[in-house]
Amino acid sequence: MSNFPSEKPVLITCGLPYANGRCHIGHLRTYVPADIFVRALRKQGQEAAFICGSDAHGTPIVVNAEELSITPGELVNKYHEHFRNIFQKMEVEFSFFGNTDWPTNHARTDSIVETLIERGYVYPQVIRLAYCSHDKRFLPDRFVEGICPYCGKTARGDECDQGCGKHLEPGEIRNAKCRICGNPAEYREQEHFFFKLSAFSGFLSEYLKNLGGTANAINYAKEWAKDLKDWCITRNLEWGVRFPGHEDLVVYVWVDAPIGYISFTEEWANNTGEDWEKYWKRDSRIIHFIGEDITYHHCIFWPAMLKGAGYTLPWAVVASGMLKIDDKKFSKSRGYVVWVDEDYLDHGFHPDLLRYYIISYTSHTKELNFSWKVFQDKVNNELVGALGNFLHRTLHFAHKNFGEIPQCEVDEEIMDKIRSTIENVRASLDEYEFKKATDDMMELAMYGNAYFQSHEPWQLIKKDRDACAVVVKNCLQIAKALALLFEPILPGNMEKAWKQLALEGDVHEARFEGALAEIPGARLDIPEILFSKLEDKKIKEMETILDKRIKIAMSKEKNIEAEMQVITFEEFQRLDIRIGRVISAENIRGSDKLLKLEVDIGEKRQIVAGIAKTHSPGQLVGRQVVVLANMKPAKLFGVESRGMVLAADADGAVLLLPEKEVKEGTRVR
Repeated sequence: MSNFPSEKPVLITCGLPYANGRCHIGHLRTYVPADIFVRALRKQGQEAAFICGSDAHGTPIVVNAEELSITPGELVNKYHEHFRNIFQKMEVEFSFFGNTDWPTNHARTDSIVETLIERGYVYPQVIRLAYCSHDKRFLPDRFVEGICPYCGKTARGDECDQGCGKHLEPGEIRNAKCRICGNPAEYREQEHFFFKLSAFSGFLSEYLKNLGGTANAINYAKEWAKDLKDWCITRNLEWGVRFPGHEDLVVYVWVDAPIGYISFTEEWANNTGEDWEKYWKRDSRIIHFIGEDITYHHCIFWPAMLKGAGYTLPWAVVASGMLKIDDKKFSKSRGYVVWVDEDYLDHGFHPDLLRYYIISYTSHTKELNFSWKVFQDKVNNELVGALGNFLHRTLHFAHKNFGEIPQCEVDEEIMDKIRSTIENVRASLDEYEFKKATDDMMELAMYGNAYFQSHEPWQLIKKDRDACAVVVKNCLQIAKALALLFEPILPGNMEKAWKQLALEGDVHEARFEGALAEIPGARLDIPEILFSKLEDKKIKEMETILDKRIKIAMSKEKNIEAEMQVITFEEFQRLDIRIGRVISAENIRGSDKLLKLEVDIGEKRQIVAGIAKTHSPGQLVGRQVVVLANMKPAKLFGVESRGMVLAADADGAVLLLPEKEVKEGTRVR
């Protein structure tokens, strides 16, 4: 049974873009599919509000603003307008696009936090925090950097972003230093406030059983719900939403940012005469489109906060896979990035082409690889060779030989094919299988091409004009269906196709079911080509731009490495590095990065290694590895680790191996 259309109000949101930098293709991995989903819902008769806005708070914005000698507000306003303009150019049409620093969001955040305090879900606690005596301030989140207490990797204050990925509470990071001045930090005590997340363990376990969306979000969340820790929800910053009754504290950005979904709905409702409470206070279908990296916040922290404050819970969470550039891990610092403005729109590429690539390259939950060559192939073979070819040859032949849409009936076989395609597309959209839905649409275009070719209307027109008219009418009916089906993905070009088919009304408002209404007779004008081939010269130009960016970034990285602090031989001798052999290996429940290894290094050691994405347990057993044996023991996902397996970071862990087999426990000197 189809999930849509629904009698319940439907609200779709996207994870808020951080107002701290420019829009790149990785951002569009979330916003384009969400926009396509909303357009497709409306084509099924579903009223749907589409809400988003800028994430305006948090320490990175304060840090960057200080580095640029501007205020955080000025930085936020700059990038708020940047994203708003990019979305408009990419045909991502939000019902409302707000800003979490607007008064409505401050007020809604105050209301929710005060409710949580009243209900006993927020409590004070004195904690130890990193303090910079040089700059005379406490160091929240990304003002501090140091060593992760769980895996030993370099980490920022709120997350081990270089290692195990674990959320870090204030005060947990080791060897803390101030990111601004570089001086070591000391620890001082201060009262902060915590959200009692642990109180929602039972609720979340039950809630997640029925949460809709994609498995990559829900399955991880189910594991995380079994071991919940309370969250510190206050920070020492001047920029942000003030914690009620404390002028020296602001709420953590992951409190006020998702509340933006509610406050933006309020703003939209005030502008349109709608009632925001029917979405957030009564039974509705709230669907969050997010990147996979913020799953914990949307499936654990956010539903618990909503439950505690008495608001409607999300009905589904749809998480996209991550992005690669030319099969390399996305990295702005290493140059593996494609900017939407200067690398795409400014070069005259139509937004529809990138929208199609993003939605059709792979399943929404899998990793998307962007390559200019693959982009060219998909555009030329699919949009030009299949869809564009069918639309143009049909319209061109019809105009040349009839000058109008023929007055005859469409064959039932054609209607059945269109009907089954619509059903398949709807079913795929219900499962958030956007690539499958797109493949079904493109299959109809290929069916149309095959039908046109096999019936040879260029020959039939000479023998039997009436029979030829039926063939042309059938092809025009398919063309109408394609314009309606592809409109959510290719809104600009399908608007042109709609007009070339001499159809009345607005293709953006027309429904899928309109594809089953016979195309009416009308005069046809000379059609224009909708999609043009991308030439090798242009693609080579784009590849050269990317290659140059990567080389510049690599050069900078080498210079940084050359400037790294040297150590003495005596300091090196303090490292106990040994050759070991993996005896056993297994995945750690709840983590997609970590493996639990038993390694013989002259003695048996249990070691947790962050190599699960590049190595399966079966590949490791029996292999020799290089181990740092005197690493301070740590617990990762509740599993003790007594050592570190050494690996090179080359777009994934590359294990260091001895040149030949040696005895386990042999030291590296």
